[in-house]
Amino acid sequence: MYCQPSYLPSVLAGKVRFPNVSLYGIIADLRREHPTPAAMQTLDMAVAELGRTRDNLKQAVANLEGKTLPPGGKAVLDELVQRAREQGVYDLDYGPDPYDKPPPEPLDEGTAGIGALLALSSLAGVALAVVAVIVGLRAIFSSG
Repeated sequence: MYCQPSYLPSVLAGKVRFPNVSLYGIIADLRREHPTPAAMQTLDMAVAELGRTRDNLKQAVANLEGKTLPPGGKAVLDELVQRAREQGVYDLDYGPDPYDKPPPEPLDEGTAGIGALLALSSLAGVALAVVAVIVGLRAIFSSG
């Protein structure tokens, strides 16, 4: 198997550690270390909040404080916070969401004028169609 040395894990105190661990890597480690239903439910709640806060654990934990955690969940959440602080991923800020709508631009006079001309030409087209239908119906009914 070929693998560059920078991608190989380092072994410290019998535990496999990967350099530059992400927040979700820490959560995966906690899932393996605490395979209880309460711990899993707590970590599921944390992951759901991370999705709402764009991976900011500090905000996610603040949102979870008002919710009821399963028995023993507080200890798992505290351990997650401690490990995230140690790895430097506790208070991440990725900036504004790139998929949000951009702020609306102000409407300038040229664009408003073009819009008004398009609206008038559309109304003229509809008016001509109505006139054509009326003339056609009169021709049909008067030829009888």
